[in-house]
Amino acid sequence: MKMSDSLVIIPTYNEKENVVKMLETVMSLEPLFNVLVVDDGSPDGTADLVKSVATKFNGRVFILERNGKQGLGTAYIAGFKWVLKKDYAYIFEMDCDFSHNPHDLIRLREECVGGADVVVGSRNVKGGGVVNWPLGRRLISRGASIYVNLVLWLGVRDSTAGFVAYKKDVLDAIDIDSVEFIGYAFQIEMKLRAKRKGFNIVEVPIVFRDRVLGTSKMSLNIFNEAFFGVLKMKIRLKNGL
Repeated sequence: MKMSDSLVIIPTYNEKENVVKMLETVMSLEPLFNVLVVDDGSPDGTADLVKSVATKFNGRVFILERNGKQGLGTAYIAGFKWVLKKDYAYIFEMDCDFSHNPHDLIRLREECVGGADVVVGSRNVKGGGVVNWPLGRRLISRGASIYVNLVLWLGVRDSTAGFVAYKKDVLDAIDIDSVEFIGYAFQIEMKLRAKRKGFNIVEVPIVFRDRVLGTSKMSLNIFNEAFFGVLKMKIRLKNGL
């Protein structure tokens, strides 16, 4: 069996319509990517589907099952802790609903191999964009990144992006147990912590497509956490984050 130096963490909650196709697509890529699905007790049987297809992929698909919906950020933290005990060089975050094109994993990895420490699949750089979003949601998303940069001087044009590649060294250097936020603010906080540690962040253009199957996990609480979380991060910067 060929070995992979790359692992994709995919959080799931009620993704039975998407998870099998997503795994099959990622498994077909070259170079090879392994996958860790972090499932939060999906009542629709997502975890069972993952386990049923994992046997086809010669030990390249793993699952971490948790009890109940605990938040996106905590799912990624659990995934990071799992992967840091392994020998992967590159770790990726990606949604299960095909809003992130799995074929773009190849371009994100190429940037890491080329020297980037953190690679963001960005909607807000030249060549990037969104499909099937209403104007209001586009304005909120773009406005959020402008707000983040005004307050935190992060320097990332798509600060809330959830399609991200990290070199293992980055996750080793970040105290992931101290990461506070669990929604959109989690993505901002991770990028901010990486920057504060001196790692270089590169953005590559992606086209984000709104989910076709399944139900969106977006909520007002997630937006509230991001808005007020940025202010909290600003205050914490004075104490070294």
